[in-house]
Amino acid sequence: MARGDETAMVTGATSGLGLQFAEQLAQRGFGLALVARDDARLREVQADLISRYALPVEIIPADLVTHEGVSAVEARIAGRPLRVLVNNAGFGLKQPFDRATIDEEEKHLDIHVRTPMRLMHAALPAMLNRGTGSIINVASVSAFTPRGTYGAVKSWVVSLSRWANNQYRPRGVQVTAVCPGFVHTEFHQRLGASLDDIPSWMWLDAGAVVATALRDAGRGRAVSIPSLRYRALVSASRIVPSSLSQRFAARGR
Repeated sequence: MARGDETAMVTGATSGLGLQFAEQLAQRGFGLALVARDDARLREVQADLISRYALPVEIIPADLVTHEGVSAVEARIAGRPLRVLVNNAGFGLKQPFDRATIDEEEKHLDIHVRTPMRLMHAALPAMLNRGTGSIINVASVSAFTPRGTYGAVKSWVVSLSRWANNQYRPRGVQVTAVCPGFVHTEFHQRLGASLDDIPSWMWLDAGAVVATALRDAGRGRAVSIPSLRYRALVSASRIVPSSLSQRFAARGR
């Protein structure tokens, strides 16, 4: 990845993987454009990163479930080209499909499918024109196993990323789907999920996940599955009976 005065945009940038992407991209010398709903937390992250890295950090408070929020971010992308786009914003649903409201399901679909699609579409023309760029879409190992609508939307992200990397890598733009499993972030706490029965070996460190993602993106890989153990689980999911795979997936992210 190029460095210097080029800009990396990260959505969902105030915690978890998004915050780690911002941190590690700043370490690489990128200016940052950070997107999240919480203006106060954005300002805290902005001040911290500027004080430690002396790099430009702009913030875009936006709710990416809404058309207005997505449009604001698209306008920013159109105004000044990006070198890196990290589509990280997202959330899970606690209720199963038959008990969640259709409004909740539609918002879930929007944040994981419509939003990254639109931001990719906004960023690609300038990247292709310059012949360089990197798009990182945060997906999940759930994409490879039956996991309700969460697995379904993440499967869409992986499929689009694979196609886009094949299509645009020859023109200088890498597209990578990052597929972590359980990560020590606020994701599961916000979901209200019980984590007591999750073995310690299944947990990943957010910093390590992001370091692997950036390394794999730099190598032009279409899919990044952090950690050998999760790569083994994904490989096993292709050969075990679907009923067993579904029981395992029901516990995962």
